[in-house]
Amino acid sequence: MRLIMKKYFFTSESVTEGHPDKLCDYISDTILDEALKQDKYSRVAIETFASANQITIAGQITTNAKLDIEKIVRDRIKEIGYDNSSLDIDYRTCKIDINVTKQSSDIAQGVDIGGAGDQGIMFGYASDETEEYMPFAISMAHKLAKRLTEVRKTGILPYLRPDGKTQVTVEYEDGKVKRIDTILISAQHNEDVDIDALVTDIKEKVINEVIPEKYIDSETKYYINPTGRFVIGGPLGDTGLTGRKIIVDTYGGYARHGGGAFSGKDATKVDRSAAYMLRHIAKNIVAHGYAKKCEIQVAYAIGVEEPMSIFVDTFGTSKIPEDQIEEIIKRNFDLTPNGIINYLGLREPIFSKTTNYGHFGKPELPWEKICDKIL
Repeated sequence: MRLIMKKYFFTSESVTEGHPDKLCDYISDTILDEALKQDKYSRVAIETFASANQITIAGQITTNAKLDIEKIVRDRIKEIGYDNSSLDIDYRTCKIDINVTKQSSDIAQGVDIGGAGDQGIMFGYASDETEEYMPFAISMAHKLAKRLTEVRKTGILPYLRPDGKTQVTVEYEDGKVKRIDTILISAQHNEDVDIDALVTDIKEKVINEVIPEKYIDSETKYYINPTGRFVIGGPLGDTGLTGRKIIVDTYGGYARHGGGAFSGKDATKVDRSAAYMLRHIAKNIVAHGYAKKCEIQVAYAIGVEEPMSIFVDTFGTSKIPEDQIEEIIKRNFDLTPNGIINYLGLREPIFSKTTNYGHFGKPELPWEKICDKIL
């Protein structure tokens, strides 16, 4: 059991859809979705790498789908809003290199019979801190990042470019959210922008529109574009790679992480599907009042259906013993790869919806559903 400190600070970050790593995640997830639209049994493990005005696609795809990968890449870059190679990347002129093979037959022989696509450990988490059962810091960071994109795309702040990052530091007292101590936002912008005006605009049009007033006080600190200039961004400012924002994708560091990334992987990869299932179970444990916080770990072996182990930690907040919660999980949920896929409907092309602003906490996703009962 973890001790609850009387007072402590916790920080989580998020990024916009134009962050170079998220650009790569989005391309990879869209390739996956396009494969599933045509062949729901597609096996996909795709990595995207972005550097300057170049995109590289590599990995394994086994499918009957006919994919125009170059068109997918250019369409996604355009959708995000990148059109200037001197500032970030241009969807019209960027070079695209594609190196895709089929899934290894050694892996396929285990997956074909319903086993896990790899070994590994996965975690799911939920907390009653927010209405979406997510930790407060990552929830606020995601909402700020999403708002940055909204004000850019709707023309409220038309001088913004797609790249951006947010960070929120929360003060806790007796294990509960007390206030927001610090808000950090870095937003890419056009070259001719007055930085003082940008700072004012982001505070008024982004922060004030997202953060509830009750968490802000006279001591809350704001850092908006603290370097003073953020013109060069996207893959020109920093390389991007699929799967490099695993903490942004999950719980902002508030819960443990098994290390496996999500984007670009079909649901036979338990890195992704089991993490979704465990989030679903943990959320229902909290939503049904068994605990105020819940973290679940499972472990898999490649080619084996059933998990090697299940572990539940409620951090001293459970109303029933944790071994009983483990029995509830075993009795009510099929944690084999095929069981997870069928329960959550993971052969459907839903994965590009998950890419940005977290894979958890979005009510439209199947693993966020609250069951009528779980006993």
